[in-house]
Amino acid sequence: MSIQFDNQSIDSLLSQCKGKEDIFGEDGLIKQLIKSVVQRALDAEMTEHLGYSKHAPEGKNTGNSRNGYSKKTVSGGFGEVELEIPRDRVDDFQPQIIKKGQTRIAGFDEKIISLYARGMTTRDIQDQLKDLYGVDVSPTLISSVTDSIMDEVRAWQNRTLDKVYPIVYLDALIVKIKDDKQVVNKAIHLALGVNLDGQKELLGIWITNQEGSKFWLSVLTELKNRGVQDIFIACVDGLTGFPDAIATVYPKTKIQLCIVHMIRNSLRFVPWKDKKEVAADLKQIYGSSTAEQAELALTEFADKWDNKYPSISRSWLERWENVSVFLEYPEEIRRVIYTTNAIESLNMTVRKVLKNKRFFPSDDAAFKQLFLAIRNISKRWTMPVRNWGEAMNRFMIEFGERLSTHVSQ
Repeated sequence: MSIQFDNQSIDSLLSQCKGKEDIFGEDGLIKQLIKSVVQRALDAEMTEHLGYSKHAPEGKNTGNSRNGYSKKTVSGGFGEVELEIPRDRVDDFQPQIIKKGQTRIAGFDEKIISLYARGMTTRDIQDQLKDLYGVDVSPTLISSVTDSIMDEVRAWQNRTLDKVYPIVYLDALIVKIKDDKQVVNKAIHLALGVNLDGQKELLGIWITNQEGSKFWLSVLTELKNRGVQDIFIACVDGLTGFPDAIATVYPKTKIQLCIVHMIRNSLRFVPWKDKKEVAADLKQIYGSSTAEQAELALTEFADKWDNKYPSISRSWLERWENVSVFLEYPEEIRRVIYTTNAIESLNMTVRKVLKNKRFFPSDDAAFKQLFLAIRNISKRWTMPVRNWGEAMNRFMIEFGERLSTHVSQ
């Protein structure tokens, strides 16, 4: 609603102000206007409730009348103001603009949640609100406000998902959480899907004591129960047993091990003097044009380096079935498939948000913080992933029958 103000009245008010402090300060014009408007609105609500104006003769012998005021301090983006809440004699007046028990005006809770989502600590939020609005906010209030979104969190975690996701990235990061009076490392499991339109969508967040294939099996089972009937390609790290867990729930899904993880693991114990050359030779493998060329490059790598680092070629050979999936696709869409960069980028952003947290007091606190942080991040996911059109055309050819089966259901 757009309200037109009388310029003459505004000029009259501003004429009493000598500087910015008189307008925006603790007892400035803006704050006094808000207080006056809310106070008049409360009095108008009482008039509507009783059915007659203050001191009006028709109010006599109606059985109810005004009965003074009670004082209440409310907080908002303007700071704190003290209001006088009207009372009636039969005590059945229920104000709507400032409801009973309400101590914060709309928008204030959203400000707290916004600051929390950016990874600010409770102390930081207190200081920020004090600096901006001159409001003292207790840690209990901050916790209460942020806890209010837990119903939304649970609904999001249990929402129905799409029937088909062409690509799903599965990864985990470690955070410190207090558990039974001890601070321990726990694994935050994330499943990031790319839907048929090429849009990224976080499918869920799960917390457990450690990353393991058994727990991933339960995650995948939950995705199936929430409506995901098919995944064309699952991109994962090199966790032992991961492919078996996926095959149990989604037997037709192709599994692509993250090449970045493979390279990191391969170079972990290579001395600095050899690292650059070994990395260049590994690139000959995953940078090949065809699977046959890649296999030849792997053989040449083994001939050159097995005397020094036999575990590298052995690791690639043992996992070749799941390493080489991306080689079946054209160059322009390989990067969509062969790396978990999409979810690792998400993890990196989440870590920046969490850097001020030494540890979380509970699983729920960690879940709440992660949900809010990722909700903020996902607002930037407005475009399809790069080269999605080419990728989807290829998927339509390769998985067309499966796709039409699920879409037509």
